[in-house]
Amino acid sequence: MIELCDALSAELTAGRTPEDALADAVASLSPAVATPLRATLASHDLPESLYELSHRPGAQGLRLLAACWNIGVERGAAFVPVIDGLAQGLRDAHDHHEQIKAQLAGTHATARLLAVLPCLGLAMSWSLGADPLRFLFTTLPGLACFLLALLLDAAGILWTTRIAAKAENP
Repeated sequence: MIELCDALSAELTAGRTPEDALADAVASLSPAVATPLRATLASHDLPESLYELSHRPGAQGLRLLAACWNIGVERGAAFVPVIDGLAQGLRDAHDHHEQIKAQLAGTHATARLLAVLPCLGLAMSWSLGADPLRFLFTTLPGLACFLLALLLDAAGILWTTRIAAKAENP
């Protein structure tokens, strides 16, 4: 989306009509990204087609481009500053998302450590000469401890993952 907005802004600054500028901007994108957009260019209602295409993963910015298209082309507002603002907004949102992911790296590491911690405890008890597997699987208190440990470990992993997911995608 950022590349599309930058290319569209450059084409518009060069004096191209909005439709030609969008076609050239789409042509400058990678084929995987450009293919769905090419079908949109032939549409009679371009903003509506862009809005429909925005429901695909990673294409949420097309909804904003459709709104900018309505403002710039249909209502006659200055289109280049609007597209530049959209590109900057998308850049800022992308940077913010990357910062959140970097800050959540510790939380993800904690979740992985929480998943491995029971195995580490079993290995430590085994190294001290105990037989934790026989206790866990052959006695009633051991089986209760094992099931409770599994339940608490799963709850901790789910809780940590849920917190991280909510922070990443509010």
